[in-house]
Amino acid sequence: MSTETQEYMNGMRPGPLTREIPECMRDKYTVVQTVFDVLAFLMVAIGYIIQAIYRTIVGYPKKDLKGSIALVTGGGGGLGSLIALRLARLGCVVVLWDINKQGLEDTVKLVKGVGGKCFGYVVDLTKRDDIYRVGKQVDQEVGRVSLLINNAGVVSGHYLLDTPDHLIQRTFDVNILAHFWTVKAFLPAMIEQNEGHIVTIASMAGHVGVAKLVDYCSSKSAACGFDEALRLELEVKGVKGVNTSLICPYFIRATGMFEEVNSRFVPTLSSNEVADRVVMAIRTNEPIAVMPTYFRLLLPFKWLVPWPCISELIRGLVPDAVPESMRITHRRNKSEDIRNMVKSDSRPMTVVPPARHEREV
Repeated sequence: MSTETQEYMNGMRPGPLTREIPECMRDKYTVVQTVFDVLAFLMVAIGYIIQAIYRTIVGYPKKDLKGSIALVTGGGGGLGSLIALRLARLGCVVVLWDINKQGLEDTVKLVKGVGGKCFGYVVDLTKRDDIYRVGKQVDQEVGRVSLLINNAGVVSGHYLLDTPDHLIQRTFDVNILAHFWTVKAFLPAMIEQNEGHIVTIASMAGHVGVAKLVDYCSSKSAACGFDEALRLELEVKGVKGVNTSLICPYFIRATGMFEEVNSRFVPTLSSNEVADRVVMAIRTNEPIAVMPTYFRLLLPFKWLVPWPCISELIRGLVPDAVPESMRITHRRNKSEDIRNMVKSDSRPMTVVPPARHEREV
């Protein structure tokens, strides 16, 4: 694209037709041109809306994942292990990353037990160099990753002023910065082959703030922005074969993160249902999956009604995201032990894992 064309598209240079008309008529011509641009956009938008309605009624075609190499971060337990099982049943070669070696080994055995092919790698997602190193190792030992699921996440669960700095740093390292490094490690090969899918497991907390989850909500909000900007960037570059999906669930049961969350009106989600929904979003190339679905209709009201309404609703819906009982273990540990704590539950299919601080999935 020439410099003149780029400047014209950015509004820095008048178009060729505009230069040819008298100075006194240019403003009127610009208004007419804008009207035509808006009408053209509306026609295209209506077409997309009709297409979306049709697909909602008829359903989206499901792509075949057999033979794909799927990498799941945080795959040593919780939601990650459930997603891995479903992908293995669909014929994917599953690669699991987690900092918990025992959890990895158990999940790998579990996946192989259902006839799947699975590999486990111990990776510290807070370390960029470790991600790049193991990424190259996976490419050499397993093959090109075509399905990347950034699922790993941690939560500290304290009021901001009570949260140690190292826990805030860890939250951002795992919940969002690791997404940058994993995508940079595997996206180039996807673009080269014009085939791939990147899944960002975010949260409704990325759209709505909750007390005691300031660092968590901030990191998930960043994850939502990351997915949207990445999707748009791929479209601008003309990469049509690489898709992205943003997953925004409400609080999930049996993942070890929000087991005792005090939630009113809206029940917490089953981890099995969320895993099914993630796989469905992958197979149908769904850009955004919100759970429960009716939250899609409620989100726009956040920008339409006064803040006191939003505050009352959130405080009524989630009186306490991290009840005191979830932090009893934390009081009994020394601060140095807390820095080194990782997931202690090595049973990926446990229905109710024990409460623990710095819950990681």
